[in-house]
Amino acid sequence: MIQSFKMALKSIAGNKLRSFLTMLGIIIGVMALVILVSLVSGATGSVTDSIFSLGSNLLTVTISDDKGAPINLQTLNEWMEKDGIGLIAPSGETSATARYEGNSGSVTVYGTTPPYETINGLSLLLGRFIKSSDVDNHTNVAVINETAATELIGYTDCIGEEVSLDGVKFTVVGLLEDDEKSLTAVFGRGSVVAYIPYTSLMRLSSEATSNITSFSVSAETDMATAEAAVTSLLMERFDQDDDAFTVSSRDMLEDAMSDVTSVLMILLGSIAGISLIVGGIGIMNIMLVTVTERTREIGIRKAIGAGRGVILQQFLLESVVLCMFGCAIGVFLSWAVLRIISVVVSSLSISFSLEWNVVLIAVGFCFLIGIVFGLYPANKAAKMEPVEALRYGG
Repeated sequence: MIQSFKMALKSIAGNKLRSFLTMLGIIIGVMALVILVSLVSGATGSVTDSIFSLGSNLLTVTISDDKGAPINLQTLNEWMEKDGIGLIAPSGETSATARYEGNSGSVTVYGTTPPYETINGLSLLLGRFIKSSDVDNHTNVAVINETAATELIGYTDCIGEEVSLDGVKFTVVGLLEDDEKSLTAVFGRGSVVAYIPYTSLMRLSSEATSNITSFSVSAETDMATAEAAVTSLLMERFDQDDDAFTVSSRDMLEDAMSDVTSVLMILLGSIAGISLIVGGIGIMNIMLVTVTERTREIGIRKAIGAGRGVILQQFLLESVVLCMFGCAIGVFLSWAVLRIISVVVSSLSISFSLEWNVVLIAVGFCFLIGIVFGLYPANKAAKMEPVEALRYGG
């Protein structure tokens, strides 16, 4: 075995360029497999972190048909008194044009109530969040994030400044810390956000009415109890029609993300697998050429006593060594490419690293390819008759 390995290395070293070109298909296939799967895994990890940052006790309810019994702020306040349910906050959304002195830009405006800050884990840097009195009195106050303050006002110490939203002036009363792990940050879209009282949103946007179609719920004790309580209240209100609303939790988002990731990994892995098979065909082709070139050598070795198994082992091992060298180079280049990509996208808070389980799969697959595609040339060499091999004059 050791002697066969040394002969394989000598044969590969004797034709460096040809050997490299032969390994190129394996190198590309390994890079495709490792890089693509690692990219999917890294992106999935970042999105999963964003989902976790939403909190483990968060439910999101969306109403599609109120059945003539719309939900309003008073309804939500009553439901907060129910057992198992913690805090509830509505979430209305619109897009507005924000202006401050000579600056203007598009801003996403959320209308909500005080519990929203706690439910969604928002972090205040300066000032305060929306108060109940703001909601009751339709006060034109706004809480903006760092991005909005920097891009619109020009500085973050902006408490007390007045910002115009679609022509309506709002006083900035709070500044929120930007969430680098938010879904918008993960996908590279800078979010310019303002939070205002829900009742003020009703006046600002014609799309926002007193009929609430979306709200968030936190669990008082555990998720299952809160989800059951909310679902029971909604079923009772909407005549037992579970199609009228949707209750989603972090677990549901994780399951959906897991399903999408699994499908992507299978598809990308299949594409990379095809590339490796093509590389294996290249290995078999060059091994057939090698066997032909070394026909007289095979004849001499058989004439001095080398058995069929020894010849088979020699050429099969050479095929495997070619594949494994190609795999090693492919893994190294994959690591280098992933490092470069991580540096390039570092501002998006996404990190891409080598997935060692994928590397092990690539190594195993390359080893298998070396055996499968090297078996025919090796068997062809092993079956040669010594006399015919010695007479070969090619």
